[in-house]
Amino acid sequence: MKKKTGITRNQAIKKMGKYAALTAIGTFAILNPKKAQAQSMPQAPGGWD
Repeated sequence: MKKKTGITRNQAIKKMGKYAALTAIGTFAILNPKKAQAQSMPQAPGGWD
């Protein structure tokens, strides 16, 4: 009889959820909306380009 060494599907889903949460927090910290808005250039008035 062989012994299973992997993890279950439920354990894998929980682990990936933790990584996804950390990635979302890191992305939000790097791409803070207030900083991004302050650094963006306004459009030229009246231009549709």
